[in-house]
Amino acid sequence: MRRAIVLAARGLGSTSPNPVVGCVILDASGEVAGEGWHHRAGGPHAEVNALREAGEAARGGTALVTLEPCNHTGRTGPCAQALIGAGIARVVYAVGDPTPTATGGAQTLRTAGISIEQGLLEAEAAEGNAAWLTSVRRGRPHVTWKYAATLDGRVAAADGTSRWITSAESRADVHRLRAECDAVVVGSGTQRADDPHLAVRGIEGAVQPLRVVIDTNGTAVTPGARVLDEAAPTLIAVADDATPAYEGDATPAYEGAETVRLPRAQEGGLDIPALLAVLHARGVRSVLLEGGPTLAGAFVAAGAVDRVVGYLAPVLLGAGPAALTGGGITTITDALRLDVSETVRLGPDLRVTATLVAKEH
Repeated sequence: MRRAIVLAARGLGSTSPNPVVGCVILDASGEVAGEGWHHRAGGPHAEVNALREAGEAARGGTALVTLEPCNHTGRTGPCAQALIGAGIARVVYAVGDPTPTATGGAQTLRTAGISIEQGLLEAEAAEGNAAWLTSVRRGRPHVTWKYAATLDGRVAAADGTSRWITSAESRADVHRLRAECDAVVVGSGTQRADDPHLAVRGIEGAVQPLRVVIDTNGTAVTPGARVLDEAAPTLIAVADDATPAYEGDATPAYEGAETVRLPRAQEGGLDIPALLAVLHARGVRSVLLEGGPTLAGAFVAAGAVDRVVGYLAPVLLGAGPAALTGGGITTITDALRLDVSETVRLGPDLRVTATLVAKEH
């Protein structure tokens, strides 16, 4: 099953709106006969790819799958029927499928006389599929907030300079994060200060994420901005009552990008849930938030941050903006507590990955 989880991760960034799934087929004697994962939406599912590799050796064998085999016909046929047709005797899956249209695969297999077990390495498999599970359960994309800071929590110096706080190793790792997500989001402050490119570089075969700029007043993205090139698709979100500097007939016109109008939030900026709803409707299941402290605060205040990835450099600045501004936190009892899942050295830096802990009521 651990191997199946590793295989599933190969689909990160290319399967949305579908989940990532991995599958290992054992023959009747318990030897590995086939492996597979879901490569892309519309393509064969993990079980089908693994069964193809296993061939006749699958008969009487065991299928270990990270997600309950689907039971419906979409762009591909139901995996439950594929497993039955291949003569599989036993299916072990990690996470039950919460989708109403796809669930029931286990029961179909059980009715066909196949032995079923659920829950093996469920937490690990669910973590790998956090984006898709969040989209099903909460109706919005899963959001990872990424930031780079000094050891004293500064994301820039007092004069605003910030290149480069972290090492080349950390910056390369950010491209891995981008490649695993469906959309990368920044705000107008980052757009003005850095003119970011936001595309994936240095990762062979990566599917380019949607580049999203929250340009509330329509003044931050100017002609010639790097996000307007052809390296990846771009969406610019503008307030519905703004008069952008670069105006088309009724909507701001940015050559090389699509524009969406959204309502403003009461506290300023754009309505974050409305933005996430637009992205979700486009099939975006995972968002990498790369904006500055103000945008991060807006997402935190909206309850729309699921995971935090912080790159901490062994550097002290003593002054300058902190990693997070606002967030609706005014007292220690309002603090958002995190569960650290991983700490990794990247060159001289430390990468800390954490998920938000649900508050007890």
